[in-house]
Order: sequence, then structure tokens, then C-alpha cells
Amino acid sequence: MDISSEMVHSLLPLFLSTVLGASMTTIGVIEGLAEATVAVTKVFSGAISDFLRRRKAVVVTGYALSALTKPLFALAASVSWVLAARLLDRFGKGIREAPRDALIADVTPDDLRGAAYGLRQALDSVGAFVGPIFAFALMAWFAGDLRLVFWVAVIPAILAVVILVRFVPEPRHPAASTEREPFSWRLLLRLPHAYWIVVGLGILFTLARYSEAFLLLRAHDVGLAVGAVPLVMIAMNLAYAVLAYPAGAAADRLGPRRLLLAGIAALILADLMLALASGPIVVFLAALLWGAHLAATQGIFAKMIAHAAPAELRGTAFGGFNLLTGLALLAASALAGWLWSTWGAAAAFLAGAGFAAMAAVALVRYGKG
Repeated sequence: MDISSEMVHSLLPLFLSTVLGASMTTIGVIEGLAEATVAVTKVFSGAISDFLRRRKAVVVTGYALSALTKPLFALAASVSWVLAARLLDRFGKGIREAPRDALIADVTPDDLRGAAYGLRQALDSVGAFVGPIFAFALMAWFAGDLRLVFWVAVIPAILAVVILVRFVPEPRHPAASTEREPFSWRLLLRLPHAYWIVVGLGILFTLARYSEAFLLLRAHDVGLAVGAVPLVMIAMNLAYAVLAYPAGAAADRLGPRRLLLAGIAALILADLMLALASGPIVVFLAALLWGAHLAATQGIFAKMIAHAAPAELRGTAFGGFNLLTGLALLAASALAGWLWSTWGAAAAFLAGAGFAAMAAVALVRYGKG
């Protein structure tokens, strides 16, 4: 599914701007709304999987919906059509992700969860850089026809659903109380104080980074040809895939705070490079740092949530975390688009560096608390 999604997403910002004529602000809002849709959906899907104690059934539903929406991108005739397709696709992603992350926690010992989530991030990232490779090759083969590439992306999406249904068994349900409580917002209030500290840190981290769409737009902005833009996602996801598992394993040994600080440092440097970039090489180097930042932070937050939440509320805990950080990503992406449209690309990335510095200060204070 990552291969399919990244074949589309690595070209979608350019499709919006060059084919459909969307502005940078519009692209930022679309990307933010898409990620917010994922976040809002996760809080309910995680709670549903807690209630049903059947993680796989919920996960299959999410993957199937994402596969069914892929042809809509190839058929899109307007910005609103792309927005609808993007939201439906992200709705499917939101359905599957919190139950999947809760399932990993259910079957993994606490002292190996950093490695487990790091491995999951690494494998996700393999798909995320193979997808842009395919997009790059197909753009050359199809003479830059974006819609044909989107049609080919339908194939791996369907294969992902078939493999999941056929080969992944429904695991034993996690340990839980005998009473099954349907979702209500009161469930979030039952989560411990340590969980909400992690959520607060996650929101600050999310404000510091924007949608990866702005990486692609910056690459094109400094002169990279449209057909070569997917190479930026390849570079980012290659770094992500190589470093995610070692970072997760290191968090098991050293604790998460050091890894998160290293990730913030990588993000600040990437933002500064993107703000000052005058050619594609600098953007590629920044993309590698962006991937390193993701490797050092995303799986680590999953480990921290799994550790802070009780087993019977893990799906709800992951859903709540992703809801709030997704809303933060909506705000961050919309702000980035507005800053870019008003004051230029440098302003957008310098603002990201500023938010990252604030997150570093908060993390240091958290470590002393």
C-alpha cells in the first residue's frame, strides 16, 4: 500500500499545481485536511478495535477503502475532485493505523517495542521509497503522463489487500478487562497523566514539521524537473528506512529523549537548508536529514504511547494521540502554505525551524521534570 500511495503522493503536488492550477495555499490546506482526516478517524478506529478485540477486521477495512479510492486520482478533473479522493484515501489510512499500532504493542514485549516500531517504520519506508522509484521510472516511460502513473498505482494497492486478507491471521485478542465499553470521550480522560505529557510533546513536534509535499514543491521551485521530483521522496525514505530500526533499538537502550533531541536537530538543519536552497542538491541533502528526523522520532513516539497507556485502552490511546497531532499537522501545513504564498519558501521553512527549537526546549524541560 505504501508503494501505491507514494506513487501518487510523490506526484500529486505537481499534478495539483501544474495540471489543475492550484495555489500553494490550496495545496497546503489539502495536505493538512488529508492528515487531519487520518487523525480524526484513528481515534474512533482504535477505540472500535479495543471494543471488538478484533484488530485485523478493522485493519482490512481501512486498507480496502484506500485501495478503492486510488482510481479517483487518475480520473480527477478538478481540485475538489482531488480533495475528495485524498480525504477518502486518508480515511482508509486512519481506519487501519491505530489498530495496527495497538496490535504491535499487544504482541511485543515492552523492552523490545522501540525495535518493533522501528522495524515497522523501516518496512513502511521501504515501500515509501520504492513507490517514488516506480513513479520516476513510469514518468520517463509514459513521457510525463501523470494520470497513467496514477492508474498503475492501483495495482499494488489491490495486491496489498489480497495479501492481508489471505495471509495475515486474526491474532488472539489482547489482555483486557471482561467489560467491553463502547467509545466515548470519557475513555480519553481515563488515560494517565504520563500519556498526556507524551501527547503534548507530540503536538509540538508536529507543529515543527509540515507535509512532505513542501519538500517536493521546494525541489521543483529550485529547478528540479517535474519527472525527477519523485527522487526527493526516494532520498528521504531511503534515509528513513535505513535509520528507523537502529533508532528504535537505540531508544530501548538509551531512552527516547536523546533520540528525539537528535531528530529535532536533524529537522532544524533540514529546514535551514531548505530555506536557503538555491539548487536541487541542497534539497536532496535536506531530504536525507528529513528522513533521519522521521526515523529518530516517529517510532519513538509510538513506543512512548504504548508504554504510557493501559493494554485495554491502547487502540484508544493511539487514536487520541494521532487525532491531536493530526490537527496540529493541519495547522502547520496550512500555515506553511500561507507563509510560502505571502513571503516565499524561505519564510515557511524558517518558521518550521523555529517551532522545532521550541520543541527541543520543551523536551529538555520534560526530561528534567
